[in-house]
Amino acid sequence: MPIQEHEIHWIEEPEIGFWEASLLPGIAAGIRTTLRHMFREPSVTQEYPEVKPDLPANYRGVHRLNRDDQGRVKCVACFLCATACPANCIEIVAAETPWPDRDKYPETFVIDELRCIYCGMCEEACPVDAIELTSIYDLTGKSRQEMLFDREKLLSVYDETVDSGKDPIRTRSGELGPASTLLEAKGPAT
Repeated sequence: MPIQEHEIHWIEEPEIGFWEASLLPGIAAGIRTTLRHMFREPSVTQEYPEVKPDLPANYRGVHRLNRDDQGRVKCVACFLCATACPANCIEIVAAETPWPDRDKYPETFVIDELRCIYCGMCEEACPVDAIELTSIYDLTGKSRQEMLFDREKLLSVYDETVDSGKDPIRTRSGELGPASTLLEAKGPAT
């Protein structure tokens, strides 16, 4: 449907006088801003990378896949993290597990760290607390392929960070995950 003639509002271009055309008001405003910043309190610039930043406890950095108490990958390949991910950066291929306590495990688990927006939705969706965002912030790579974190690389991030003292605190809950803790608190279903 075309735009109706009565819906169009023409705007007159403002006329610029000699004072505005000389750019003097803009230059004066710039000098005023510069002087205001020169005589203010010192800035709070951090001298990174010489001084490492003190990150808050809820900082969301590089992902990790957690291990269970037997050293196996904690993930049960339920695909909830991949489903919840708004950036579609998680790819999982499930396989039958050789262990009797679960049905599936991730044969491949890949996160594209360049595509990820670090929102934490994968962490929230995981029913067994298998995936977490750590406090590692200095993520670099020479190629796109280096930024694809597979299962082994994500487990190595867990091995690196588990004893660092800066463990993620968002998903600490029961053995089976946040849902199990809520069910225990409510009691058995009636």
